[in-house]
Amino acid sequence: MAGIFTPTNQVRLTNVAIVRMKKAGKRFEIACYKNKVVSWRNKTEKDVDEVLQTATVFVNVSKGQVAKKEDLVAAFGTDDQTEICLQILAKGELQVSERERQAQLETMFRDIATIVAAKCVNPDTRRPYTVGVIERAMKDAHFSVKLHKNSKQQALEVMRQLKDHMPIERAKMKLKVTAPARDTKKVMEKMKQLNCQIEEESHDPDLILVVLVDPGTFRELDEVVRAETKGKGSVEVVSVREVLEGDELLT
Repeated sequence: MAGIFTPTNQVRLTNVAIVRMKKAGKRFEIACYKNKVVSWRNKTEKDVDEVLQTATVFVNVSKGQVAKKEDLVAAFGTDDQTEICLQILAKGELQVSERERQAQLETMFRDIATIVAAKCVNPDTRRPYTVGVIERAMKDAHFSVKLHKNSKQQALEVMRQLKDHMPIERAKMKLKVTAPARDTKKVMEKMKQLNCQIEEESHDPDLILVVLVDPGTFRELDEVVRAETKGKGSVEVVSVREVLEGDELLT
């Protein structure tokens, strides 16, 4: 009895996550492992072989229909399957069930709230908020999670948005700044321009300061101190997140 003919342009895959892209009037799909696409886009997964089930471009994954070479060239300017897979992986639409989508939204919502809680404080008390408080504030602010953007990017958006709903700001870094005595005036002037908050100051005889700064200011301050002291001064991190010692989390 003759064997059953299986078309050579068909590949059967099961239990996959499909990423779809429409380009040049045609639909293209790639088959990925479940839960790996978001990890790749968040840059927590860096090995593309752990994401793609096969470096093959399809027109329909579920039916195993492989895209034609001429269609790939017309749409992407190349027939390099791996390169095209990476493009689709980066910009395509992840196809998930409603239940899976809701689970992803809830997980990312929690992740974003956790990042915000870890990086922010109440500016009036310098005490941190709990994740639960941040989650409630995000809901009150009607924040919508975007699955195509990573959690860190969205956490920055949340920080800006929540300022209209509650007292909140980035926790400051505590730094130790040292500089030769002869450079004291220049360094102090530059630090004033960078809005550094001085907590401790001594001259014995060199300048030694303990300051609080916004995290985004650290690199600029380090460069300024090195430039003004011709490499003789230094900036050291005492704490990446300055809060009052022994304080309870705000609930």
